[in-house]
This record gives sequence, structure tokens and C-alpha cells, in this order.
Amino acid sequence: KEVNMNKHMKIMALAALLCTMGVFTGCDESEVGNESCSACETMTDSHDGQVYRTIKIGNQVWMAENLKVVMENSWCYENKPENCQKYGRLYTWDMANGACPEGWRLPSKQDFDFLLSEVGGQSVAGKMLKSKKGWKKKGNGSGDFEFMALPAGIRLQDGKFLNLGEYAYFWTS
Repeated sequence: KEVNMNKHMKIMALAALLCTMGVFTGCDESEVGNESCSACETMTDSHDGQVYRTIKIGNQVWMAENLKVVMENSWCYENKPENCQKYGRLYTWDMANGACPEGWRLPSKQDFDFLLSEVGGQSVAGKMLKSKKGWKKKGNGSGDFEFMALPAGIRLQDGKFLNLGEYAYFWTS
């Protein structure tokens, strides 16, 4: 299932997992050039006790980091642990459905539509929601909403990894 935010930021099935409470991507200071996340709060994942940042945009609360919980059928980009630390894990659809922390869920298309509306519409959403650093081809965002989407790439069903530094892909419900 694919939600196209704009030509600079795609949200699609099979990659980093994005959950919503009322959802997540990349506001981690150590991974996005020490950018601060002044509006972020935290939550603890019941799966592994890891603490994640969250950010409220409109009336939705989104995770501000990609999920890193180790599960069957989840991978680090190119199977390198340092990529999991920076970008989170890549999940299959089946695993994505069970990976969200308790009380959280995968975002729906309607959740993404609302998010796009809250940040100024589809024409500017990519710029507004992407991290300030880490994107190739001058694709960095403004980070104005502290969502800080990271270009985690994708793992295809055949095991091939693509688009690290170029695209962010997220599962939707």
C-alpha cells in the first residue's frame, strides 16, 4: 500500500516501520547531525524496553524514530547493525503489523492525509517532514515539524536492498 507524499518523499510498504498512536520516523539527535527535537516526548516500547521519541503534529502523535525492535523477518539495511542503529529495522508486512508498541498502530492512508494537511499539503510535505541531513542529491528537508524522516531505503522480497539515502518507505494499515 503506497501513499505518495510528493516526488521527494515516498511512504510505501516494505521498509522502516511507522506506527501511530492517535505514528514514527527520525528525530534522533545522534543520527541527524545533532539536530535537537525540542517538541519531542518519549515512550518506552513494551517489546524490548527501548525508549523512543514521539512528536505531536495536529492531534496525532507520531513516533519520531524508526522502530528498532528485533523480530523474525526484519533486517538492518545490507544486514549491517550500524544501519539499524541509524535508520531502524526494515520489516515485512506481517511483522510490521505486530511490531508496533502496545497502544500504537500502523498509520492509515487517512492518517497520512491528515499529516500532509497539517504540514501545509502534499506539495511541501516532503521538505517539511524530512530530516535536515542524510538525504542524497540535495534532498534534505527543513525539519520544521521535527518529524525528521530518514532515508532508510527498502529491502525487496528477493533480499535486495535499495535506496538508502534516497527514499523513506513506511508501512500503512
